[in-house]
Amino acid sequence: MHKVCGLGNPLVDILIHVDEDFIKKYNLNKGVMHLITQKEKAALLDAIYNFDYQTEVGGSAPNTITTLSKLGIKTALAGKVGDDELGNLFVEKLVQKGVRSFLKKSSTDTGISIVLITPDGERTMNTYLGASREFKPEELDEEMIKNSEYFYFTGYMWDTENQKAATIKAIEIAKRNGVKVIFDLADPFAVDRYRDDFIALLKNDIDIALANSEEARLLTGISEPSKAVRELGKTCNTFIVKNGEKETYIAHNGDIHSVKSFKTRVIDTTGAGDNFAAGFIFGIINQLSVEESCRIASFVALKTIEKVGAQAPDNIFEMVKNRFNSIKNK
Repeated sequence: MHKVCGLGNPLVDILIHVDEDFIKKYNLNKGVMHLITQKEKAALLDAIYNFDYQTEVGGSAPNTITTLSKLGIKTALAGKVGDDELGNLFVEKLVQKGVRSFLKKSSTDTGISIVLITPDGERTMNTYLGASREFKPEELDEEMIKNSEYFYFTGYMWDTENQKAATIKAIEIAKRNGVKVIFDLADPFAVDRYRDDFIALLKNDIDIALANSEEARLLTGISEPSKAVRELGKTCNTFIVKNGEKETYIAHNGDIHSVKSFKTRVIDTTGAGDNFAAGFIFGIINQLSVEESCRIASFVALKTIEKVGAQAPDNIFEMVKNRFNSIKNK
């Protein structure tokens, strides 16, 4: 039995610091995730050949799931990697982090995300999905979901029809078995592409949803997060609108709450939203209020952006326990 299972795109992150001119040279939209082709991947890898870089296991849902594991929550992950060196590395690292692997393998290369980090700490992701985009409904292990209390996925799963179908199947299994469904919208471009689908999902299938202020605006047409959250709170039981270093807004059981975010010196925002989600889910599992869960979420995100890379620090549980009396007394 595990508390949280996830379905996502397992990717190997390649992290590079670049200047603003590099972003402009390649006509990239700063701060968002771009889906790239194999040819575009090769061109970017050539461009960064002489740069210093780091590699990490990544992907949005995998980041959330691995951070939950670091926080002491039993987790599992489904998705697809290549039957190659990077795929083997991903599975090995995942298991080392305490996550139960339900990953499938493919003859296609393992997906990668080339993460360009500008001096302001903003990250621009260039993602070649590779094998991850091949995951099919028939590859989903029903027992993984049945044996969980929460099923987690992100808006990125709508980028291929087979992954979308697999996610819909997973949601159906979850609902039949009393498993709560958590949806992180994940990216403004995803919301822009699939807005109608996402609104239908929120109204019919989701227990807890997370979005940032731009995603909330695209869903509602309302620019002010404190007002957008009121509309979004009508779609599902708990809706969280993140607003960077400003306040986070929560609609829960018809009430609206706000929580001030922690502030710090930003090194790299990669994974901040993924790890915010992990911190919030951790709080809910520990039966804390939505406000306290958001404070923990903000703290976990804070500790992520103080370093390079999307992974939360390995000792994040000790950090949380030392910072929050609500966890000390558990």
